[in-house]
Amino acid sequence: MKRSQEATVEGTGRRAGLDRADVVLAALRLVETEGADALTMRNLAGRLEVTTTTIYWHVGGRDELITELIRYQSEIQAARPIEGETPHERVVSLARHIWESARENRAITSLAHQNGATSLLERPLEIALVHELQVAGVTGAAAAEAHRAILATVGGLLIQALRDESIIPANRRSEALWADTDPELGLDAATIDALAQPADLDALFESTINAVVAHILAKPEPVKRRSRPAAAKAAGPAKNKTKRARKSTTKRTTKSNG
Repeated sequence: MKRSQEATVEGTGRRAGLDRADVVLAALRLVETEGADALTMRNLAGRLEVTTTTIYWHVGGRDELITELIRYQSEIQAARPIEGETPHERVVSLARHIWESARENRAITSLAHQNGATSLLERPLEIALVHELQVAGVTGAAAAEAHRAILATVGGLLIQALRDESIIPANRRSEALWADTDPELGLDAATIDALAQPADLDALFESTINAVVAHILAKPEPVKRRSRPAAAKAAGPAKNKTKRARKSTTKRTTKSNG
C-alpha cells in the first residue's frame, strides 16, 4: 500500500513530485515541532509517507541532511533586515539577530550545537557583522577581536537563556542561593535582594551588547608626546657641543703627554 501512496518512479527509489527541498523543509518542521532528537530518517520518512530509501536517495545520510537543514535555516536568518543608520546601531542589530534567532529556534540551535555546526548556522550573519565593522573602520586584528567579543557576549547570554530551568532543583537556582546568603558575609543587603530576583535577559542583552559595541567603535584619543620646555630644547644642543669639546681637549692632552 505504501508503494502505491508514494507513486515511486520505477528503479530510482524516489517519489514523483518530491524533491530535496521538500525533504529538508519537512526535516526542519520535524525538528521545530518535536525537537532535535526526533530527527531520524525513520521519523522523517513517516512524516512524508515514504520509505527511508526515498529519504536517502534525496538527501544522503543524516549528516548530509543536518548540514542542508542548517544551511537552509541560516539563509532564513540572513534574510532579516539590518536595522539602524549608524555603525553602532547596525552592529547591535546584527548581534540582536543572532540572539533572537537562537531563542526563537531553540531546537535548530540545539541541533547545530549537538553536531558542531553552530558556526555554519550563524555564518551569513557573521559575514554581515564583519562587513559592518569594516564599514565602521574596524579591520584586521581589531576586527577579529571585535567579532569574537560580540559573539562571546551573545553566546554567554544564550547559555542562560537556553538552559532548561526545569531540571534545576528550586533550592539550587541562582536566585534561591542569593536569597539564602549569610548576612555575616557583610554583603550589601540591597545587592543581595536584587540578585535574588530573576534576571531580565532581554534588558541585560541590550545593555551589555550596547556597552561592548560602544567600546569597540570608540576612537581612542591619540597619545600626546610630552614636549620639553623651550629652555631645555635650547640648552640641549649647547650641552652636547660642550661635551664634544671637552672630549676633543682630553684626546689632545693625552696625545701630547704621550
